[in-house]
Amino acid sequence: MKPINIGLMGVGTVGGGTATVLKRNAGEISRRAGREIRLIQAANRDRARAQAVLGPDVPVVADALEVVNNPDVDIVVELIGGDTIAKELVLKAIANGKHVVTANKKLLALHGTEIFACAQEKGVMVAFEAAVAGGIPIIKTLREGLAANRIEWIAGIINGTSNFILTEMRDKGASFADVLAEAQKLGYAEADPTFDIEGHDAGHKLTIMAALAFGIPMQFDQCYLEGISQLDGRDIRYAEELGYRVKLLGLTRRTDKGVELRVHPTLIPESRLIANVDGVMNAVLVKGDALGPTLYYGAGAGALPTASAVVADIVDITRLLTSDPEHRVPHLAFQPDQLQDLPILPIAEVTSSYYLRIGAIDRAGVLANITRLLAENGISIEALIQKGSVSDGTAEVVILTHRVQEKAINHAIAGIEALDSVAGKVVRLRMEELND
Repeated sequence: MKPINIGLMGVGTVGGGTATVLKRNAGEISRRAGREIRLIQAANRDRARAQAVLGPDVPVVADALEVVNNPDVDIVVELIGGDTIAKELVLKAIANGKHVVTANKKLLALHGTEIFACAQEKGVMVAFEAAVAGGIPIIKTLREGLAANRIEWIAGIINGTSNFILTEMRDKGASFADVLAEAQKLGYAEADPTFDIEGHDAGHKLTIMAALAFGIPMQFDQCYLEGISQLDGRDIRYAEELGYRVKLLGLTRRTDKGVELRVHPTLIPESRLIANVDGVMNAVLVKGDALGPTLYYGAGAGALPTASAVVADIVDITRLLTSDPEHRVPHLAFQPDQLQDLPILPIAEVTSSYYLRIGAIDRAGVLANITRLLAENGISIEALIQKGSVSDGTAEVVILTHRVQEKAINHAIAGIEALDSVAGKVVRLRMEELND
């Protein structure tokens, strides 16, 4: 059969890894795909560096539009990143009738609904396994493997940088600032780490998974984001004492009122498998009504793990090139006319359990006032510990609550902070059981 020709846009870490996998495993890939797959052109602003990575057999151009407009290219692989020029290139490739493979989670989370609609109209495929959790095949799992299930919720550790920082803070008792500096030195964190540590990266990935799980449009602008930059090492220690681990968790859940879509530091019981995912590794826990909970674990980033997902998408498209577009697996798992307009719940409407750390003057009656305010807001206590008095005459009280709506806990915290016996702000973290 006629070989399938690939045009690669972006020869960075993942682009170089993709070229390596295509070349190293060419025979095995051809056997799986049913025909030869060839990388015939690449685009990169630094042509000399890209040419050194790819070797002399793959011509490199500076203008990615040359790849998109090349009539010999069957599948365009977009590994540039961002949501500006990448969007223009992907939409142009689709308009030219070319299939697209992308690892660009930001592009899809912000513009996926538009991109998939254009692809549907042109009868081409947009594959994006590498956009979420690197080499872990979670997109194929949600689109195909769990098609018999009504997905109830998804919880994921889907940012390796944040997971590395939290692991090191726990294991070494180091401060956030010190561990962040170490992560930057090791290459796990960017010079400007905001995208990772404030939850944006995880939010993009969670938005994509929620769309696949519940058959809803991409709605990143509705995703609640709370990062880890303000975490205090004390809270990680106290959580450990109470039998919990703190993780930056992306969680989406279907409820009677709508869909939860939130990223934030979360206490998870240490007995849960996902609580023991450490370092830069990723994991996604999916609860289906028929199968129950299943955990998907592996490398969430890196040249070869991510390239594994990119090349798998290329193989999938190659297998399906001759199939009727109406009978391919839909981009968002559900048929386009079956997408639902479910509301995304504001964080105040979300129900969770909570960890509270309160600095209070160590005198009689203070604890009674705190528990009274919780009771008045319908909040019941699961556990309470008091740490010893510190030099300024205050003690730290740590309270774990049962599940309650967020607006109730916010109202209670406002009342607690107004007490003259309470010093400073109340630290609040959410808790999830995640029975696996």
